[in-house]
Amino acid sequence: MARHDSPRKPSLAPGSTRTGIAAAAARLMAEDGITDYQQAKKKALRQLGLPEHTALPDNSEIDDELRAYRALYQATEHPAILAAMRRSALQLMEFLAAFRPYLTGSVLDGTAGEYSQIDLLLFADSAKEVEIFLLNHGIDVQHANPRHDKVEAVLQIATDSADANLVILAPQLERVSFKQRDGRPRARIRSDELRALLHTTAAAHSAAQDP
Repeated sequence: MARHDSPRKPSLAPGSTRTGIAAAAARLMAEDGITDYQQAKKKALRQLGLPEHTALPDNSEIDDELRAYRALYQATEHPAILAAMRRSALQLMEFLAAFRPYLTGSVLDGTAGEYSQIDLLLFADSAKEVEIFLLNHGIDVQHANPRHDKVEAVLQIATDSADANLVILAPQLERVSFKQRDGRPRARIRSDELRALLHTTAAAHSAAQDP
């Protein structure tokens, strides 16, 4: 994907430092493939020449800036990339239907780009059960470190459009509402909701293309 020329150290007016950091972090995520919010914030601080103790924006502020950046600079390619990732997520969810999958993360909220990963929540009696299912279907599995103490395991696999993180949780946790690192509720949807979302966005895109 072509990179877009933009100032690396914009001048920040008084009171705009937080917004400037969010915008710089969002640009790093869009252009450089950084997927970790904290890493993007710290790198943005360095690029802007700000001290380490500077108050940082929360993840939702970066998400807002990321959507704005993609709408402005990636308006042509981003909808197709996002749609492809959502279709891959739907296929994977249908394949893993026995484990009651939910889509969450950037592919759901629309901020995902070409460097992003598909995040699915699965509910199973054991992570081994999911891993054996995948291996029996000839799918290579990698392990990642869980970021929540209630997560039994995180399995990583490849799809046609992106790598996927399969977050394995105990069945009794399916009704629990999880939160993101910044305290926001963690949105999630089932496959039927994702199918409806794909239909809605495809229809909207088609309507926008009509003269």
